[in-house]
Amino acid sequence: MTEVFPQNIDITVAIPTYNGATRLPKILDSLLKQINIEQINWEIIIVNNNSSDTTSEVIHKYQKIYSEKCPLRCYTEKQQGAAFARLLAVRKAKGSLVAFLDDDNLPAPDWLAAAYAFGIEYPQAGAWSGQIHGEFEVQPPENFEKIQAFLAIREHGNQPHLFEPDRLRLPPGAAMVVRKKVWSENVPQQPKLSGKLPGVLVQGDDYEPLLYIHNAGWEIWYNPAMHTYHQIPHWRLERDYLLRLARGCGLCIFQLRLINASNWEKPIIFFKTILGNLRRIFNHFIKYRNEINQDISLIFEIHFYIGSMLSPFHAFRCFLNNLKKTNYKNE
Repeated sequence: MTEVFPQNIDITVAIPTYNGATRLPKILDSLLKQINIEQINWEIIIVNNNSSDTTSEVIHKYQKIYSEKCPLRCYTEKQQGAAFARLLAVRKAKGSLVAFLDDDNLPAPDWLAAAYAFGIEYPQAGAWSGQIHGEFEVQPPENFEKIQAFLAIREHGNQPHLFEPDRLRLPPGAAMVVRKKVWSENVPQQPKLSGKLPGVLVQGDDYEPLLYIHNAGWEIWYNPAMHTYHQIPHWRLERDYLLRLARGCGLCIFQLRLINASNWEKPIIFFKTILGNLRRIFNHFIKYRNEINQDISLIFEIHFYIGSMLSPFHAFRCFLNNLKKTNYKNE
């Protein structure tokens, strides 16, 4: 007989996915193996972000598998981008905590228990994340550890500590927990940064909600007891992809800096973003001029600085595009 699930959910695991038919079985199998959760009422929400593969069939199969363990619900988000998928997941979540997992981040067996326990122990935390380790299909390039954070790999030691939102030192959304009430009260329903789109790698969607949460007075923490394992396929270590990623990570910087800025600060941020990154590019070339062509991490950093320098102009272009869309809708 099918189990009757409790109405009060402690924590919702939210998994946004786009064409995740090959990835979802691994993460859903990992969640089946969670331990120390006997006293935790939990659910899973999968947000299908316009997949064109067999993602829906995979989800349907696992709904049957989970039918006696916990609720597994699925929703479709028509607006493309991880930011929209996460917004929908929070709206639909029944848990007081929402634990985001990207479909290529496999949780350790005690990840859910560690995530829930931290929320109880640190009531001042509005969001928290843990250690994200890389599992690579091929050997990473030399000096990869210098840029691994850009691929959502985070290993910051074994002690809990606060992140630094004012310096944009924040956790990725790949394996992050938030309080639903905090998110719902402070994160706008229309994001400025939508996240990775097919063929586009402009980033920032992970950080944008956290900046709103920080501005509302909530703390953002690193919890070393939470471990996930980011599956890195070979193509994500290829030069072309890495350099597009570097530029995409840079192009969001100006928009992120503006989120909690006062009007008088915005012109200062504009010039500091351009001139500061121009200085970084110059210093980088001078310091590494004999090595830069042989080291992908050094080339990556240059492209990140270039993207950051150009980010005010990218923001202006986005503003004009949105203005055109608004005018078109109003005609």
